[in-house]
Amino acid sequence: MPLTTQELESKLWQAADILRGQIDAADYKNYIFSVLFLKRLSDRFNEEVEAAVALGVPREYALSDPDEHEFFVPEEARWPAITGASMNLGEVLNIAGYEIETENAPRLDGVLTPVNWNDESKLGSPANRERIIRSLLNHFGDLDLSNRNLAVDDTGSTGNVLGDAYEYLINRFADDAGKKGGEFYTPRGVVNLIIELLRPEEGMSICDPTAGSAGMLIYTAQYVEKRGGNPRNLVLHGQERNLGTLALGKLNLLLHNLRSARLEAGDVIAEPQLLDEDGWLLTYDRVIANPPFSLNNWGREVALDDDFIRFDRYGAVPPKTKGDLAFLMHMLAVTKPTGMVGVVMPHGILFRGGAEGKIRRGLVEDDLFEAIIGLTANLFYGASIHVAICVLNKAKPPGRRGKVLIVNAAQERYYRQGKAQNFLEQEHIDKIAAAYHDFEEVERFAHIADLEEIEANGFTLNINRYVDTTEPVETISVEEALAQLREAEQRRDEAVAIMNEHLKELGYA
Repeated sequence: MPLTTQELESKLWQAADILRGQIDAADYKNYIFSVLFLKRLSDRFNEEVEAAVALGVPREYALSDPDEHEFFVPEEARWPAITGASMNLGEVLNIAGYEIETENAPRLDGVLTPVNWNDESKLGSPANRERIIRSLLNHFGDLDLSNRNLAVDDTGSTGNVLGDAYEYLINRFADDAGKKGGEFYTPRGVVNLIIELLRPEEGMSICDPTAGSAGMLIYTAQYVEKRGGNPRNLVLHGQERNLGTLALGKLNLLLHNLRSARLEAGDVIAEPQLLDEDGWLLTYDRVIANPPFSLNNWGREVALDDDFIRFDRYGAVPPKTKGDLAFLMHMLAVTKPTGMVGVVMPHGILFRGGAEGKIRRGLVEDDLFEAIIGLTANLFYGASIHVAICVLNKAKPPGRRGKVLIVNAAQERYYRQGKAQNFLEQEHIDKIAAAYHDFEEVERFAHIADLEEIEANGFTLNINRYVDTTEPVETISVEEALAQLREAEQRRDEAVAIMNEHLKELGYA
């Protein structure tokens, strides 16, 4: 029987037990994913060799000709060579990763080499490293990751099994890593809500400038595919400055069969890498992101002299200690004139003054905000604050121009409460997305504010200023209250009389 997603998930989580307690939870995911990918490449390489031989290709050519393989695996990087090494396993794995990336450049650049298997600060002494690595290799040794052993979909794609198991493990690792988990994983419910709001379509270009482990790009492709579109006809781009997280993202895309997706390394504020042949910023139909909340030292000194003129459009640059609007302004700069932005932001950007107040006023006056959707607290790993999804649209439909839909979805009926974290389920996503697409007033939930009302409120977008969620108190007239009082007094007097009769019968008169 083919290997199922559930079986693979169990096997991967058992691998985590080998490292748990040995190294920090935020780090061991990189080692497990690296071994997983090495095993997958090796098994698939061997499968391609046998397929070529069956077609009459001499085995020596099938083993040495890169044209016979999607990814060519040099001999020293194949699984038998790795597991057959008797010592210096850390160096063996480091060399294997380097050789695979070199042979398959640029497609696999930065996928394996960010993991240093000789890092004493992570894996300890040489003896401890050898023991841990040998345990991981033995654990994955009996796992067949060839296509023939994976449950496949109608197209023969293995992305569902490998990709879903990988995504499951990223989620579990984020949970294990606590606060650090928020650096590479955005809860799926939040991502799916933003995608439901933006409704990407086949043929569109999508960008996540703070891509993390690439979940937003992958869920976008899945959304298009579920609606009958071909995800291969999407342009999927992203950038991530953490090299370890970038490797996670590239692996995630590969295992979901999104081969043409492009992830670049670097700080998107200081060094945007998604440029056209003339060195200008590429622009996209949809820009989607969960940037770091209120990042300190985000690069204001670079923004003051920005070659791409992204940050001073409204006569102010975001403050040094709050980078939220800097990321938003970059996102707007890479959005097409007909495009949309969906971004997670802390509530502070809705009401803080100073430079942020000036920028917010400019965004309102330019009629870019289409919706502000407030969500509950504790949705994100390591961040207990309330957040808002901001939808900005450079080409609002005529009926929405000069208006902003403000939604308070922080109420209990719009999320599921957990012990340490809250969750957006599909039923909550459907309700919130419907409110956005209907664009109608809903008492104590959604309000349509025109620009005049927002200006009258000093250009604050504080949700509580516009949506009153308090339940109305029922009022009654004085006459009704007195009548109810007299009725209650009569029932009391009757009860006292009955009690006195019983006491008299018992001799207590």
